Amino acid sequence: MAVSPDLRARAHALRAELQAHDHAYYVLDAPTVPDAEYDRLFRELQALELAHPELLSPDSPTQRVGGAPSPELASVAHRVPMLSIRTETDTTEQGAITFDTRVRRALGLDEAAPPLVYAAELKFDGLAINLRYEDGLLVQAATRGDGSTGEDVTRNVRTVRKIPLRLTGNAPPVLEVRGEIYMRRDDFERLNAAQAAEGQKVFVNPRNAAAGSLRQLDPGITARRPLSFYAYGLGEVQGWAMPDTHSGILDALAAFGLPVCEHRCTSAGPDGLARFHADMAALRPSLPFDIDGVVYKVDSLSRQQELGFVSREPRWAVAHKYPAQEVATRLLGIDVQVGRTGAITPVARLEPVFVGGVTVTNATLHNQGEIDRKDVRIGDWVVVRRAGDVIPEVVGPIVERREGEPPRFDLLAAIDHKCPECGSHVVRGEDEAVARCTGGLFCPAQCRQALLHFAGRRAIDIDGLGEQIVSQLVTAGLLRTPADLYDAACINAEALAGLERMGEKSAANLLAAIDKSRDTTLARFIFALGIRNVGETTAKDLARHFGNLDALLAADEAALLEVPDVGPIVAKCITEFFAEPHNRSVITALRGALRWAEGEGAARPAEGRLAGKTLVLTGTLPSLRRDEAAAMIEAAGGKVAGSVSKKTDYVVAGADAGSKLEKAIKLGVAVMDEEALLALLAPSDDGGEALQPDLFGE
Repeated sequence: MAVSPDLRARAHALRAELQAHDHAYYVLDAPTVPDAEYDRLFRELQALELAHPELLSPDSPTQRVGGAPSPELASVAHRVPMLSIRTETDTTEQGAITFDTRVRRALGLDEAAPPLVYAAELKFDGLAINLRYEDGLLVQAATRGDGSTGEDVTRNVRTVRKIPLRLTGNAPPVLEVRGEIYMRRDDFERLNAAQAAEGQKVFVNPRNAAAGSLRQLDPGITARRPLSFYAYGLGEVQGWAMPDTHSGILDALAAFGLPVCEHRCTSAGPDGLARFHADMAALRPSLPFDIDGVVYKVDSLSRQQELGFVSREPRWAVAHKYPAQEVATRLLGIDVQVGRTGAITPVARLEPVFVGGVTVTNATLHNQGEIDRKDVRIGDWVVVRRAGDVIPEVVGPIVERREGEPPRFDLLAAIDHKCPECGSHVVRGEDEAVARCTGGLFCPAQCRQALLHFAGRRAIDIDGLGEQIVSQLVTAGLLRTPADLYDAACINAEALAGLERMGEKSAANLLAAIDKSRDTTLARFIFALGIRNVGETTAKDLARHFGNLDALLAADEAALLEVPDVGPIVAKCITEFFAEPHNRSVITALRGALRWAEGEGAARPAEGRLAGKTLVLTGTLPSLRRDEAAAMIEAAGGKVAGSVSKKTDYVVAGADAGSKLEKAIKLGVAVMDEEALLALLAPSDDGGEALQPDLFGE
C-alpha cells in the first residue's frame, strides 16, 4: 500500500525537527527542548519508519544507532592525500616568528612587503578523519591511515551525533571535509568509570579512547562511546565556488552545519600568532578537550598554492607545539613488561599524580641505559612528563630530595636473566640498549606478534589469518605457538566455527589456507620464525648457504659468519634463538607439519643483467611493492641487501627515503628511481644490453 502524503510529510517534518534539535544540542551546546520531548519525537519517527520502511532515509536520526558488525574495516584510497604538517618545536613566541620568516623567504618577500595574513586554530589531540558528502549527504568516512589510504569507518561515524548526516544550505555536489574525532575529558572520565564498573579495560587517555572507539568493527559499540568532532579543512571538492581564504572556508563549513571550533583567529604578521599561542596556553587547562599545540596556516588559498609542498608537508602550515607538562612524584618501584617483540621494558610504579589531563600511576623508563644515564633509584622523587602529551615518562630524579644512598637498579639481575612471562633466557647485546626475551616462538607476551609474522604473506602465507582471528584464538587458548596451527586438536572446524563472526564457510576457508601453507620453502620458513635481524634477504642467504635446516641448526657463530652479509650481530641473534630449548621444540613440531625441498638453496642466476650486483631498496616506490621489486632484481641475478655499504652497487629510492639514501649519497653509491630500475631490467629492442639508466644527480 502506498504511503499517504500526510505520513510522508510528517516523517519529513520529524526528521527536520530532530536534526535541528541535534545541531542545537551537539554543535551549538544550546538545547532547545527537554530530553523527554526529543525522545517522544524520536519514537514517533522510529515507529513511522518501522511501519513504512519506504519512509526510511540515510540521513534519518534513527540511523545513528549502529548496525551489524563488520568482518573488517575496508581500505579507502584518499582522492586528495591527507598529509601531515611540519612541527615547530620551539615552544616560545619565536616559533611563530620563525614560521613567518620561512614563509616570506619562500615567497620572495622583502622587509618592505606588507605582512601576510595567517589563520590560527587549535591542534586537537584526536584522530584525523575525512568525511565525504555528495549532494549534502554523508556517504563515506575514512581515517587518515598512511595519508594515501585509510580505513572505511562510515558506519561508525554515522553514530557520532556532532557530525551531520546531511549538510544544511546549498551544499556542493562533492565536499570532503577534514577534521578531528576526539573525546571530551568529562566524557572520557565517565566512559572509564563505566568500563571499570563492568570489569572492562580502561583507556589511558582521551585520544586512545577516541581512536579505539572509532575503529571498532561493531558500530553498536561506537554508538555507545561519547565521541565529538571539529572540522578544520577540505579534501576533494567539486562544483563549489569556495571562499578564497582558509578562514572563509571554516565559516562556510559552520554555515553547512558542521562544528567548527570557536577558538581561532586571523592575524596580519606573526605577532598575533604568538599572542594566540600564549592565550591558548593559558586557556588550555580549562578547555573541555585535550590540545597539544596550535596550528598556523597562510590564510590566502592562492598564496598556499604558490607555496606548495615539500617532503609531503605544506610549506604554508605549521603546528606550534606546547611544552610537555611535568610534575614531581615518588618512584615506588620498578616493574618489568615484556613487549610483543620480546623487548624487556622497565616501568616506573609511581605515587598517582595528575599530569597532562590524566592521572598517571606508571611511566616508562625505556631501558637499562636510560636508568643508568638518569641515575633513577627506587624511592626517589622524580619528574614525570607526558612526552608529546601522550606517553608518560620519567625525566629524572630530584637528587636533592634523595634519602640516603639507595642501590642502583639492575634490570637483568632483578629478573634473574629470565623472561617473567615464559622463563626463557633474556639477553642484551653489547651495543644494544634493549634487553630481549629469546623465547620468540614460545613466549606468551610475543605470541600474537609471532603468529601474525609467521602467517604473513611473505612468510608462510596463511590467507585469512589476520589480527582479529589470531587475537580470538589466543584468548580462547587454542593457539600458543605457530605449531598449534597444524594441530587438529587445537585448530579444527568446530573450534573455529565457534569464534565470533566466524561461520562454517569462513572456518572451512581458513582450514584450507592452513593446509595449503604446509607446502613452503626453506627460506620462507626461516623468515617466518621471526628471528631478530633476520629479514627476507638474510633468510634466503641462509637457505642458499646451508641448503637444509639441520645444517643451519647446527651452525655456530663462526659458521654463520661465512654467509654473505651475515655479521656478528645477526650471527649472535641466530645462535641465541636456536639455543633456546622452547624454540627448538616448536621448530621440531613445525618440521613435522610443513614440507619443503631439502637442498633447495639454489644459487642466484649466474647470468642476468644484475648478476653480481648488490642493490638496496628504500622508501615507497610508485607502483612496485618492495617484495615485487626484490623478486625482479633477484630474477635478474642481483642481490637485495638490507643496508648500504661501499659494496652496494645501486640504491633504488622511492618516496620518503630516509637514512639509507643519505648514506648512499655520502658513500657515492649510484641512486636510481623505479623508472631507472625498470629500464635497467628491461631488454633493449635489439636484444642486447639495456641502456644505462639515468641516475639521480647525474
